[in-house]
Amino acid sequence: MAQAADDAARAVASAGGALRFDEFLDVALYGPSGFYTTGGGAGRRGDFLTSPETGPLFGALVARMLDEWWDRLGEPPRFRMVEVGAGRGTLVRSVLAARPRCSGALQYVAVERSPVLRGQHPSAVESAAELPEDPAPGVVFANELLDNLPFRLFVHDDGWREAWVAHEAGRFVEVLRPGVSPFPLPEDVALGARVPVQERAAAFVARARRAVQPGAVVLVDYCSPDTASLATRPWREWLRTYRRHERGGHYLAEPGSQDVTCEVCLDQLLAGHPGATVQSQAEWLRDLGIDELVDEGRREWGAAAAAPDLRAMAMRSRVTEAEALMDPDGLGGFSVVTIVR
Repeated sequence: MAQAADDAARAVASAGGALRFDEFLDVALYGPSGFYTTGGGAGRRGDFLTSPETGPLFGALVARMLDEWWDRLGEPPRFRMVEVGAGRGTLVRSVLAARPRCSGALQYVAVERSPVLRGQHPSAVESAAELPEDPAPGVVFANELLDNLPFRLFVHDDGWREAWVAHEAGRFVEVLRPGVSPFPLPEDVALGARVPVQERAAAFVARARRAVQPGAVVLVDYCSPDTASLATRPWREWLRTYRRHERGGHYLAEPGSQDVTCEVCLDQLLAGHPGATVQSQAEWLRDLGIDELVDEGRREWGAAAAAPDLRAMAMRSRVTEAEALMDPDGLGGFSVVTIVR
């Protein structure tokens, strides 16, 4: 990972001695030797687990979501699912294995910025580095993407100032400069309070809306209701790093060696998108019929327990998968934002 640090140091020097925080994150996560570019990410052999990695149940429920939207849109002959931040393709494999009714019309586009991860996508899907430019009926779906998009960072130090990153004596350090936020920042906060400014996440939502017409944008992530609430919390609670399924080091340490994530501020994300609905993941999955699929799994396992085959084992796993997906203190407490286009 020394190459990523060298890349970041060169970017700092090219910028005149300091790089804005979001630009530093872009190099650390997505640069030529960045964390995601070189294959870091979700999975049991990766750095963290997301809902698709718990097992095939999440994909089966996303397949149900696709069928619901296909029905709602009048069963169009071309129906597009754009999964953004597709990683190694874990979710798409589970969705296709569930054989949704819309399969005959389905165009599945797996969008992943990392060429290493795109190389692991199944051949049955269209693999791309960017969102499609042409709008189509369907769904844009992003699971734990927005928390990984580079964000600006503001620090309250006799007023709000913006964090930049310099490179001094062989290490990266934070420097504060005047900055202007496109979103309102909270007032009457303590000295040293910090908040993210998530311009790129908000811009992604606008682009995603343009990619579906008609249809929906569905976003799953760990979120905060508003920016002001983050200013009152210790920053290590909402600005996190991960490496090999454990919390990583400081966000400036060893760029490229760890994931850097941030809770998504719903007030910033949904500005200009009236009518969006927000549910917990547990509520959303219950609406999609997770209890029905778990009950089916129990029945099939009970019938085949004496001589189980692979399907029976998969049915048995639905119980433990559901527990993880519905845990209110874990994945079940994530927010699901649906924006109808």
